[in-house]
Parts: sequence; C-alpha cells; structure tokens
Amino acid sequence: MASLNLADTFITFLALAGPQKVLLSFAQVARSLDTRTLRVVAAATAFTAAAVGTLCALTAPWLATFFHISQAALALASAIVFFVYAVGLVLGIHFDHEQAPAEAVPGGEGGADPSHPLRSGFRAMLLPFVVSPLAIAADLEVSLSASDWGARWVVAGAFALVALVDALCAVIFAPVLRRTHESILEVLSRLLGILLAAVGVQLFLHGLETLGVLHTTH
Repeated sequence: MASLNLADTFITFLALAGPQKVLLSFAQVARSLDTRTLRVVAAATAFTAAAVGTLCALTAPWLATFFHISQAALALASAIVFFVYAVGLVLGIHFDHEQAPAEAVPGGEGGADPSHPLRSGFRAMLLPFVVSPLAIAADLEVSLSASDWGARWVVAGAFALVALVDALCAVIFAPVLRRTHESILEVLSRLLGILLAAVGVQLFLHGLETLGVLHTTH
C-alpha cells in the first residue's frame, strides 16, 4: 500500500468488521439479556476490540518478526479460522458449549447466560467481534505495509473508529435486536455464514497468491 489515510483505512475495516457483520451476533446475545446489559456488553466488547486492534497495529512488525510469520501465512491461518467460523454459522454449530444455554439460537455463537450476563455476553462476542480473525488479519496486514509510526497510528485509529461504530449501532438498535424473531435470526445466520465463508476462501486465495502458488488475473 503506497499510502495510508484515515478515510480509506476506515472504509476497509468497516467493510470487513462493520455493523453488517457484528449486529447479527449482538442480536443472538440480546435474546438472553435485557437492553441495559446488552448495551454494557456492547461498550465493553467495543473497548476491548479497539484496544486489541490498536495493540496489533502498533506492534505488527515486531509480532511478525517474533513469531516468524509472513503476510501470506497470516492470511492463510486467518482464512482457515474464519472459514470454520462461517461454516459453524451455516450449520448452526455452537462453539461456546460451556456457556450456551439450552435455548440458544442457532447461528454459530451461543446466547448469553442470564445468570452471568456480562461474562457470558462478552465471551459470546469474542470471535465475531473482539478478536475477529478477518479484522485482526486485516489490521496486521495493513499495519505491516505502513512505513512509519504515523501510518501505524492511522491504522489503529481507523480500527478503533470501526469498533466505536459497531458499539453505537448495537446500543441504538438494542431494543430492536431483542425483539427479533428466532426464525429471522436463523435465516440471517445461514445467509451471513455463506457470505463469510466466501470471504474466508477469498482470503485463503490471497494468501496463496502472495506465496506465488496461485496466479490470478484482475
């Protein structure tokens, strides 16, 4: 990437980890939580996601060196994790069995446990929001292309702004999310899973292209 600016980087992260991706996960958690608790969970997860994204953006070169990983390896690993998560959405597999109550809706994440609302709600949002493989991979890749600290701070700022937008949307639409019918969530989960699986495959192909294994024409 020849140059990094806040607007372009923000749009990139918004497309990969914006409200269109996380609101469905918040809706699934919202079925077990009251509106106030859901808003607290949204704020807590957004703050943590912004902190994780900022840390990754600022330390990307050192992380890549320390773990001896390349951009291609990062893309391939993230694509595999993201694809498994997307398949879980399509098949209705619950990855958080320990926390998911019996009435949790299908769609990849279990619902929140009403007896431990904040902890279980936060945990349910870990993979789709706080440490989203696709978002973190994009964060690290864009930061690795940055030439100086100023550019890395731009990446960190854009990532934090997207986390803030996600939290604001969850807070604003909390009452609507709680009233969304289970069948609607199920249909949207399957549809989103198919789309995210395609994104995971595209990221995997990008990793192969970076390695020189695959050549594509644009």
